[in-house]
Amino acid sequence: MYGIQSRRDLALELQAQIPILRPSIHARRANLTVKFQDIYGFLVEGNVDDVNVLNEVREKVRQQGRVWWALEASKGANWYLQTHASSTLKASLKFSALGNAITLKRLIRKGIPPVLRPKVWFSLSGAAKKKSTVPESYYDDLIKAVDGKATPATRQIDHDLPRTFPGHQWLDTEEGQGALRRVLVAYSFRDSDVGYCQGLNYVAALLLLVMKTEEDAFWMLAVLLENVLVNDCYTTNLSGCHVEQRVFKDLLIKNCPRIAAHLDTLEFDVSLVATEWFLCLFSKSLPSETTLRVWDVLFYEGAKVLFHAALAIFKMKEEELVLAQQVGDVIDIIQKTTHHLFDPDELLTVAFDKIGSMTTTNISKQRKKQEPAVMAELDQRLKRLNSLNEDDK
Repeated sequence: MYGIQSRRDLALELQAQIPILRPSIHARRANLTVKFQDIYGFLVEGNVDDVNVLNEVREKVRQQGRVWWALEASKGANWYLQTHASSTLKASLKFSALGNAITLKRLIRKGIPPVLRPKVWFSLSGAAKKKSTVPESYYDDLIKAVDGKATPATRQIDHDLPRTFPGHQWLDTEEGQGALRRVLVAYSFRDSDVGYCQGLNYVAALLLLVMKTEEDAFWMLAVLLENVLVNDCYTTNLSGCHVEQRVFKDLLIKNCPRIAAHLDTLEFDVSLVATEWFLCLFSKSLPSETTLRVWDVLFYEGAKVLFHAALAIFKMKEEELVLAQQVGDVIDIIQKTTHHLFDPDELLTVAFDKIGSMTTTNISKQRKKQEPAVMAELDQRLKRLNSLNEDDK
């Protein structure tokens, strides 16, 4: 996938990927809106303060890169694949620059350097293992087998392609849309129960930008849908997504009771904003560099990370939210917050330090608790739809 590079080569590539942003003197003096491309090619709008924050974040990324290069030098290129990586690191790694021993979990929460992200994700997520269970030509054979075939899924994919991050320097080209289409169509045939669901186009597009190749993006999408996320999140009735929304509402009551109580008085349903977060995995809501920091942890710790991040967005704006007088005010606060969340550490610090501990086991129990109500609701909805169809005949 990726050849072994020297620490110097990796460091130079990292520096090239993360340029310092320099607004014009006029923009700085007037504090005007600044437009620039981020390191993944997305056009970003913000003020000069946002640019300063992003530059500080990028300097932290460079510092993290130096930590990873040191680890590769002392432990080997694939040090993070050691069976007992956390205990091994804790016992043996002593870097004067760090002060304390580092665990793999802490390191990932601080961010994987962009240049290393493809190979680290591919290994730690289980995508490499999944790919190893099929013939080497699996993806190419699948692409050839489905070429020219039309299904409801392929028609919806074709409809959504031009609407997937319009204006992006590569995704909004014939080449980019062709690559995205092949990944989505291939997966729709791999798993006919999922087929294609709106939201997956944004997820797959961002995977393509990170992983660089269609095949790697395809396997990352496969491991995401088959191993990382809850079952049935993207099936026809979105039952898994409905379950996640109910679990999220319960977690909001538990972890942010003031906010939950106030939103209840406004009759505000948090799924108005959170559904997109869970279906698109924040890719449409947060700046790309912040989204990918969430994904760094998602691919290592699992779907509970989505709840941590979603709760953190509400928690960060608690004082503003409890003063909101209308539903529109709540939506405006949340959207402005997510749009300007250029500092991933700000989000992740709240997510993991100020939100109560959540285990995968406990969240699984909450899902099982909510499933019967969701399925009953969906069943009633289907019966009403069938009844209306009968009346129309």
